[in-house]
Amino acid sequence: MSEIKDATLTPEVRRLHKGMDEVWGNPTGLRALTVVNHTTVGLRFMVTGAIFFLIGGLLAMLIRTQLAFPDNAFMSHEVYNQVFTMHGTVMMFLFAIPILEGLAIYMMPKMIGARDLVCPRLTAFGYFCYLFGGIILASSLILEIAPASGWFMYTPLSSGEYSPGPGSDFWLLGITFVEISALSAGVELVVSILRTRTQGMALHKMPLFAWYILAMALMIVVGFPPLILGSILLELERAAGMPFFEVAGGGDPVLWAHLFWLFGHPEVYIIFLPGAGIVSTLIPVFAGRPIVGYGWVVAAIIIMGFVSFGLWVHHMFTLGIPQLALAFFSAASMLVAIPTGIQIFVWLSTLWLGRPRMTLPMLWIVGFLVIFVLGGLTGVMLALVPFNWQVHDTHFVVAHMHYVLVGGMLFPLMAGLYYWLPQVSGRMPSERLGKWSFWLIFLGFNVTFLVMHWTGLLGMRRRVFTYDTAMGWDIYNLISSVGGFMMSAGVALLILDIVLHFRFGKKAPQNPWGADTLEWAMPKPPTAYNFVSLPAVETRHPLWEKPELSRTIYEGEHGLNTIDHGRRETWGSDALTGKLRETIHLPSNSWWPLFSSLALAVVCVSLLVRVYWVAAVAVVVGVILLLRWSWENGAHPGKAPEASMAPTEPPLHYHTMNGPGVWCMSVSHLANGSLYLSLLFGWFYLWVVAPEWQMPETSPLSMPLLVAAGAALTLGTLLLAKVVRRLRRREGSGLGLMMHLAGGLGTLQTLLIVAVMWLAGLAPTETAHDATLFVALCYVLILAGLGAVLCILQGLRVGYGYVSVEAPLEPVVVLRLWYYNLVVYWSLFVAIWVLPTVLGGGA
Repeated sequence: MSEIKDATLTPEVRRLHKGMDEVWGNPTGLRALTVVNHTTVGLRFMVTGAIFFLIGGLLAMLIRTQLAFPDNAFMSHEVYNQVFTMHGTVMMFLFAIPILEGLAIYMMPKMIGARDLVCPRLTAFGYFCYLFGGIILASSLILEIAPASGWFMYTPLSSGEYSPGPGSDFWLLGITFVEISALSAGVELVVSILRTRTQGMALHKMPLFAWYILAMALMIVVGFPPLILGSILLELERAAGMPFFEVAGGGDPVLWAHLFWLFGHPEVYIIFLPGAGIVSTLIPVFAGRPIVGYGWVVAAIIIMGFVSFGLWVHHMFTLGIPQLALAFFSAASMLVAIPTGIQIFVWLSTLWLGRPRMTLPMLWIVGFLVIFVLGGLTGVMLALVPFNWQVHDTHFVVAHMHYVLVGGMLFPLMAGLYYWLPQVSGRMPSERLGKWSFWLIFLGFNVTFLVMHWTGLLGMRRRVFTYDTAMGWDIYNLISSVGGFMMSAGVALLILDIVLHFRFGKKAPQNPWGADTLEWAMPKPPTAYNFVSLPAVETRHPLWEKPELSRTIYEGEHGLNTIDHGRRETWGSDALTGKLRETIHLPSNSWWPLFSSLALAVVCVSLLVRVYWVAAVAVVVGVILLLRWSWENGAHPGKAPEASMAPTEPPLHYHTMNGPGVWCMSVSHLANGSLYLSLLFGWFYLWVVAPEWQMPETSPLSMPLLVAAGAALTLGTLLLAKVVRRLRRREGSGLGLMMHLAGGLGTLQTLLIVAVMWLAGLAPTETAHDATLFVALCYVLILAGLGAVLCILQGLRVGYGYVSVEAPLEPVVVLRLWYYNLVVYWSLFVAIWVLPTVLGGGA
């Protein structure tokens, strides 16, 4: 195995390494808060997620202490409900998703041969949103006003009438804040995987872990907005009295269940996919052979991603769903077992045909296979409607959920932790302490949750905080509690092992496990720039076929091996073929992500304490900060020095018309479109299902003004499209004027929408119809205002020379936004004006 320490460094290569350190290095002291490097930010995500895991585990132990004995007075029912709710909330929202995204942020560039993610400042912004949102949510426990309605916050229990305190508001606002972080990371990961793979790494040659993370990120982008919308609507109901979920006002509490589980069930697979990706990465390494059926695994990932969005009613079988829908969703819930089974058989086949080494990471993989298969079997049982009716909301479901989530996520995560730990620290893990930790956690987990299947079959509901000895649940709950503390001891030993590892662990060789992927070709611990030169990769197993890569990369023998221009650079490649298309100029460290997230945190806290004028000021400040952040983009000299590229090298990305910014805008529209479609779903659902829905005979909205606003939007879009066509022909005359004109049309659309809302005389606090119209109009108003502001900014940037024929990328990005606005506006016009007018108020 070729070692980096054997590399021969000429004076030129030494200067290259020194220059890379100067350009990419992380500052210290207070300026460490400006770091945007994916390695540092990914570690921050994972460390913060681990802290929240410990908090969630402590809450779980409080629950098990309360349930250990009948008639236990350890906690009151009020405190128990808060602890119960926060345990699920912390584990699902503050631990599982963030720590997996942190792992993906840390590993992805290293595995695909890139120096960083495509939008490093967006990654840093996402971390601060996660940190502040988590602190706000966790502070409710310290203040003893935590939410107490369950981690899925069903209405009307979570509405103002039954939860009058601020607990539900903490959940709604804090989770929405955290979801912004998840979406930021999702967009970042999708575009980075598709557009920054190293030269030659075609889509069908990238590591399987990248496929899993790509699917996870796309599912986050599409799956999280329904919950964001639901949280906004419920907070509007609680704070302003808009009756989206109140039957008397024309709403329906079941709408919340739909919006929540449109997010909630895909989230199970969002959590599972990275864990399965770790398994698919480690098994070939420790079996000593390529994975069996690479194409089958990719197909299973894609199928699982699609099918998982058709299962959300699986959680609503007892809510009065029509029988045809019950049959459909029951069949879909069983169908998803097929792609899962494909992966399990692929893993077993790879182990069977290879020569497995039972190392510490493999021990956790075996534990995963045992626990997850058991959880999958009970999942198929729950897909059967009659059985589901019997055990719904009992400990049987709690046990199933933990077998799937802990087995499918925590055990692979621990395997990945021990596997990649030498990559982080340069030291090998302790086999003895690691194995003791594994067996305590494995046995403790099964003692805890295997018994809970039985208590669930005996009828013990999940929210019971105490019980009578006559129920016959005593011994089973005591056994579960003992298992829980056994598992806690294993976690404590795991923490001790990690702490001791960084001080006493043996130094790791260059590629300690004999792995095949590029992250093991870097120095350990990794440098801020990952690779001093970027290699061309034509195989799925680069280090198996070219073990000398670690040395030749370190010696600067590959691409992008200059740094005298002072820029942070990585390759931009074709999404399918991996052929080089451009050189992506990455932004450097910045205060803007921190300041912008702080402004949003002030908005959140102000809404919690109902000081709305402070929230309004913070919104304005946040918008200004975000726009100022966007100003340092493209050819702006503050981003990094601009220098001419050698003729043989790909151009800088902002000198092209298909750079990563276009892709980021397009992927963002997937999230935006998911939010919009969820809003349309709510509109039609209430119209058709809500028993007290009130549709007026004539629409309160002015048709002439709506058409005029749409005409302004259409003309502005056509004008922007013409601008882009002229830029493609390298015609730049009148560019600034045309951008300002488009901004003027966007401003006109914004004013016309305001006029529509002013003249409509809506009563959003009286009927769900008017409340939904109000939210829909606010949505298109925000889009119109954003489109106008961005066009005006582009006009100003033309004047400064940041946008021109030589740097034409940004108008293309803005055009994508206007295209989206056009589709949304006219489809919404049909939904809220044309259809009600044609079908009539009694429809």
